[in-house]
Amino acid sequence: MSDSEIWNLKRGGHDYRKVYAAYRAAVDHKGQPTVILAKTIKGYSLGAHFQGRNATHQMKKLALQDLKDFRDAMRIPINDAQLEEDPYLPPYFHPGSDAPEIRYMIDRRRTLGGYLPERRTKAKALRLPSRDIYAALKKGSGTQEVATTMATVRTFKEVLRDKEVGPRIVPIIPDEARTFGMDSWFPSLKIYNRNGQLYTAVDADLMLAYKESEVGHILHEGINEAGSVGSFIAAGTSYATHNEPMIPIYIFYSMFGFQRTGDGLWAAADQMTRGFLLGATAGRTTLTGEGLQHADGHSLLLASTNPAVVAYDPAFAYEIAYIVESGLARMFGQDPENVFFYITVYNEPYVQPPEPDNFDPEGVLRGLYRYHVATEQRANKAQILASGVAMPAALDAAKMLAAEWDVAADVWSVTSWGELNRDGVAVDRARLRHPDRQAGVPYVTQALSDAVGPVVAVSDWMRAVPEQIRPWVPGTYVTLGTDGFGFSDTRPAARRYFNTDAESQVVAVLEALARDGEIDPSVPVAAARQYRIDDVQAAPEQTSDPGVA
Repeated sequence: MSDSEIWNLKRGGHDYRKVYAAYRAAVDHKGQPTVILAKTIKGYSLGAHFQGRNATHQMKKLALQDLKDFRDAMRIPINDAQLEEDPYLPPYFHPGSDAPEIRYMIDRRRTLGGYLPERRTKAKALRLPSRDIYAALKKGSGTQEVATTMATVRTFKEVLRDKEVGPRIVPIIPDEARTFGMDSWFPSLKIYNRNGQLYTAVDADLMLAYKESEVGHILHEGINEAGSVGSFIAAGTSYATHNEPMIPIYIFYSMFGFQRTGDGLWAAADQMTRGFLLGATAGRTTLTGEGLQHADGHSLLLASTNPAVVAYDPAFAYEIAYIVESGLARMFGQDPENVFFYITVYNEPYVQPPEPDNFDPEGVLRGLYRYHVATEQRANKAQILASGVAMPAALDAAKMLAAEWDVAADVWSVTSWGELNRDGVAVDRARLRHPDRQAGVPYVTQALSDAVGPVVAVSDWMRAVPEQIRPWVPGTYVTLGTDGFGFSDTRPAARRYFNTDAESQVVAVLEALARDGEIDPSVPVAAARQYRIDDVQAAPEQTSDPGVA
């Protein structure tokens, strides 16, 4: 070889023949994946000032001589005068539609089935189940205590029975399905395994034993949240990739969703994934027996940073029914939206009430409605806003306030702090952009417009979650929450530690009334001493089933 031939040798990743040969070998090799190691130079062909330099990422413009060198190397027919006319805006060159390179690219695209990138955004709408399938969820649980996790699983079990939508549902489980009470799905849906069941399950003698099948419906991923998110994305984008809408239902320990795989869920948003995320065993105080690493008090906050996520924190089964119905309509109905739903559900059982008479679900879907109206006459009024598993304690606090402190407190169910926040932000933005127009009133402001007294908000989440609506709450607003790490003790002890229990809510209401000048400041002091809200040892014993899910 001559010196010039040696200097003209290219590294493998820049040698078209070698790249072709490598990919040809990869395509021809069957039965296992192929890895191609292609050695390249950073900034290749961009000239001596760019090529092979660590500073390449910081260099944004080609100097005039670099442009000329690049033109010569690429054999682009643009003369010096054209480049010198404006070195910072070089002209474009197109070889013409009949040029061999253009014809080659067009022919290849035709052979491969079309031009890329291409996003098919139109998909066929599904015939969604009628509202009747949710009727059982709206009747309540009678005297039986039922966790919202169980209510959610039952809701989707009813949806699975629908002939149109049921076959399109893709349950995704990254851990033990029995944790979430989903073992009842095994006999009918079965767990997908392309090789079928190759072992005798340890629970084979049980009615609800593990059953795997080549045509299984359930994706049981093992402890692999990253892989589960990949499955969620694949199923949730099938409406675009295959023109076949699928409905993924990915259920996981809420601590191991947005915290562990937040980047994957951002990718899901970026790819316009549609489906349901179920953050089970949610909350900071419900799963204390499994250690602090399971005590989730912030996934709703993380979810609020993702613009595609519609997050709900329901307290009751009938709320879940309306939320699921709304999610199916918004994501798979006549005018589908590029969103996915995140529903936090809990493992703490309590009696599920029936849907109130003449109930309007608008408040459930928009984020807030008045659940309990204090009809008795008392010296003072107050409002308690509660979400999720904090609701039973809020109702207890209202009873204590009426019986012991002469305060009538309404209790509101906040199904979505995040949606209330988005609504308020949207109104504020409209005011900013069009100060000459009527921008409307945030929903939370409308809802609380006739509410008398201070507002105390409580949840099983960090205070930053209910703080999302502070700008639009009229009057005095106090938030309680579970800031910090978890607390490995009973649920009552953990709630006393974080001061989110009924007694702490009572003191918070009284302190707010005192701050507003409605009662003497000595009253909340006396209540705090009476209830010993600073003493974890004074918390009542746990009476509910500790459960796992």
